[in-house]
Amino acid sequence: MKALSWLAQLLTVLLLAVLAVLAISQQKAAAQTAAFGFEDVARIAQERARQPYAAAPSPLPAELQSLDYDGYRDIRFRPDRSLWRDAGLPFEAQFFHRGLYQREPVRLHEITPQGVRPLGYASDDYDFGRNPVQPRGWGDLGHAGFRLHYPLNAPDYKDELLVFLGASYFRALGAGQQYGLSARGLAIDTVGGSGEEFPRFTEFWLERPDPQARAMVLHALLDSPRAAGAWRFEVLPGAQTVVRVQARLFLRAGDKPIATLGLAPLTSMFFSGENQPHPGDFRPEVHDSDGLMVASGDGEWLWRPLQNPKRTAVTSFAVPQLRGFGLMQRDRAFASYEDTEARYERRPSAWIRPLSDWGPGRVELVQLATPDETHDNIVAYWVPAQLPAPGMPLDFSYEIAWQGDAQVQPPASRVLQSRRGVGFTRLTPLERSGQVQYVLDFAGPALDALPPDAPVRAVVSADANGRVLEQVAFPHPAGKSWRVVLRVQRLDPARPVELRAFLQQDNHVLSETWSNIILPE
Repeated sequence: MKALSWLAQLLTVLLLAVLAVLAISQQKAAAQTAAFGFEDVARIAQERARQPYAAAPSPLPAELQSLDYDGYRDIRFRPDRSLWRDAGLPFEAQFFHRGLYQREPVRLHEITPQGVRPLGYASDDYDFGRNPVQPRGWGDLGHAGFRLHYPLNAPDYKDELLVFLGASYFRALGAGQQYGLSARGLAIDTVGGSGEEFPRFTEFWLERPDPQARAMVLHALLDSPRAAGAWRFEVLPGAQTVVRVQARLFLRAGDKPIATLGLAPLTSMFFSGENQPHPGDFRPEVHDSDGLMVASGDGEWLWRPLQNPKRTAVTSFAVPQLRGFGLMQRDRAFASYEDTEARYERRPSAWIRPLSDWGPGRVELVQLATPDETHDNIVAYWVPAQLPAPGMPLDFSYEIAWQGDAQVQPPASRVLQSRRGVGFTRLTPLERSGQVQYVLDFAGPALDALPPDAPVRAVVSADANGRVLEQVAFPHPAGKSWRVVLRVQRLDPARPVELRAFLQQDNHVLSETWSNIILPE
């Protein structure tokens, strides 16, 4: 019995020793993993910002410089070479080759329990198709960008989830969505300066995910002539994929101050829509986003329908505190687009929600003229009221929700559609001169609860260049919505007119505010 007791004690001691060794090993691994992260990238960015900007030389081999569009598209990453595929991890990464429009190199690294290792260029990772190239002597070209894959729509297939490609552009997908609008790390002087500057993510560090990971973390170094910064992205895939962003920005000292610093910028396309149909196009609407939504800290929700203007139009919404803003694709019906290839009804909305106090500032909307749907012509971003001094950190954090059919909605009611034009009218051409009519449909929980005879009124206002001639609200006979018809007289056709409209019962606001601009002729 004593021998058995002694043996049990010995086994217990050995087991405890093994557990202690494992614990120490795990602590060392955790320490090594945490040995590189956001603060390290921030230190690099701060040091960069202290120095004059110098773009790294990035020559391309002549064979790549001569490739046309089809030739560049023929270069494809080999899926069997995907990062982490051999380990069977839930996330995988694939890389983009440099060439054509993507000429600048991006350096990639992997953060592992053993430390940081470079993810260098290897020509064997690519299929060059029919291109007559000899890549063996190219050396380490770096990469143009990368994309993450994850089983988003089915457990047995890793869908494309997130792409970083070009400058600081990135875009993501939720389940059942197709790529549409893009986000950016930073926008500098999109308007207001001597020319737009496009900061670049020049280097990335990807944290190796755990076998059971449901989120992916990566870090990025941003650099440009007038700014440098560190970015951290946490990607949470799902029905709406959420990207949480932590950023620390340093402005460079120089003789060319920044006029417009745009945080959390979004870039999209609006070619035509219900408020601006395109003659001769069989498709009723063509756009990646149909409106800008803004939620102010004082509780007001604003909806501005997008337009394809004849000339660049810049408008903004000043708020003391921001709850959120986004470029939204509200119209989710195929019949609104009738495009079997583009499937605009599947394009995501992107809703920005601050996770830190951004202070006062403005949401700025830039709308450019576009001749077709192949050009992005819509930009929205947050402009802080005050810029940091050169070298001083600007810390901010937020999340981007890439939303499909289930979207953030104002708590009361929202604008379903916004149409411009008239039906049959007996007005003379002189009476119609300078007059513009809109038909708006509102729907939502605040209106659903009302009886048809509720005393709902449309509150409509115009700036000094417009005079409201008619404003009427009534229950829509074909559904659970309310229709507003408003008519406004434009006094000077060469100047814009700002309009606002919302629904109200007694002193209770029943809807978001439709905020529209009639652009100059």
